[in-house]
Amino acid sequence: MQAKGTLGLIATNTVAQGDSREVGLGAMVADGFTITRAIQSRSWPAASANLEYAAVWGTRGSVIDAVPRVADDVDVRRISTLLEPSGRVDSMPARLAENAGLAFIGCYVLGMGFVVDPEEAQEWIAADARNAEVLFPYLNGEDLNQRPDGSGSRWVIDFGGRSEEEAAGFPLPFRRLAEQVRPERARKPKAVSDAPWWLFLRSRPAMREAISGLSEVLVIALVSKTVMPMRVSTGQVFSHMLGVFAIDDYGAQAVLSSTLHRTWAITYGSTLETRVRYTPSDVFETFPLPARTERLADAGKVLERDRREVMLRRNLGLTKLYNLVDDSTVQGDPDVARLRDIHVEIDEATAEAYGWDDLRLSHGFHSYRQVERWSVSPTDRVEALDRLLLENQQRATVEEQGSRDRTTTDFTSQVETLFD
Repeated sequence: MQAKGTLGLIATNTVAQGDSREVGLGAMVADGFTITRAIQSRSWPAASANLEYAAVWGTRGSVIDAVPRVADDVDVRRISTLLEPSGRVDSMPARLAENAGLAFIGCYVLGMGFVVDPEEAQEWIAADARNAEVLFPYLNGEDLNQRPDGSGSRWVIDFGGRSEEEAAGFPLPFRRLAEQVRPERARKPKAVSDAPWWLFLRSRPAMREAISGLSEVLVIALVSKTVMPMRVSTGQVFSHMLGVFAIDDYGAQAVLSSTLHRTWAITYGSTLETRVRYTPSDVFETFPLPARTERLADAGKVLERDRREVMLRRNLGLTKLYNLVDDSTVQGDPDVARLRDIHVEIDEATAEAYGWDDLRLSHGFHSYRQVERWSVSPTDRVEALDRLLLENQQRATVEEQGSRDRTTTDFTSQVETLFD
């Protein structure tokens, strides 16, 4: 495209998300393209196509401030490659070393033969008590979001790191896998068919090691509308549709349940229709966690206690409960009002933990990425994202400088050793 040339582009809404955004719009803007108008995500008007599209208009080269910019029919000062109003900081967040080793994707089982009904699992244990060593409750994203206690509805055979000979010492579960999983795996590509068929394809040893000393962890469905973590016990197998945080303190639960973290996830994750894909590497590893405070811990404890009581008493899973919390037509419900108040306290405690005493958050019902939620105002959202991104950049710079200093120190030590 020639200098000062203009371009209009229609694509699926993933053009402004994840790797697609980075290699597409990100590369264009880095090469001097200026976005002047954008539609972030809308449903395709024809009923024959069930998809969300995005539209981008722009010019190659700089554009004076007097030229209007419009994002989703709203006049704005600048438009980012996320196709939304851009704040003071215009870059993507970096992964932080301080967050490494804390968030994981659950086990990739690959083979429905691994999964058993609870009744059958108990029958196998009754037949041979040793089977309890390889049978565990199995929690996936659907159960986490739909069941009031966040428990798994099924069990799973998990031989851990046992050899085939060791696994054969558990005849009932081993026979099930030999009959159902082995032939299924054999039909898969070589990378799968060559893997030990009696074991999960991805057993996540790093995750298991990280949570081994914890009795509880926080987990989140990797695809959901709620984008809300829940506290669960570690005595179970977590599926690959769950994000698992090797964290059990209530202050962290408050932060990960805050509007700030949820907005960060919506912004820097991706989408599936109107649901959010929570990617630990893009969301959690880039999120600059605040200092833990007593106020945060208290807020996390209150959320856990009161929300769990409501869910069990009213037989509501996370999705149904937050559908009520985020519905502006639901008024006069004391449980819902209480949860909204708890989230206001969590947000204020989180802002305080960052030292943002000047940030006065205003809560209400606001739409972001086509979904209405009980959240902070659009102005507060942009300001909070700006501050979080700036905090991310500052920490990344400090980490990079520290890494350089360590490298220099190591090199100097090696040189001194050579001449001693």
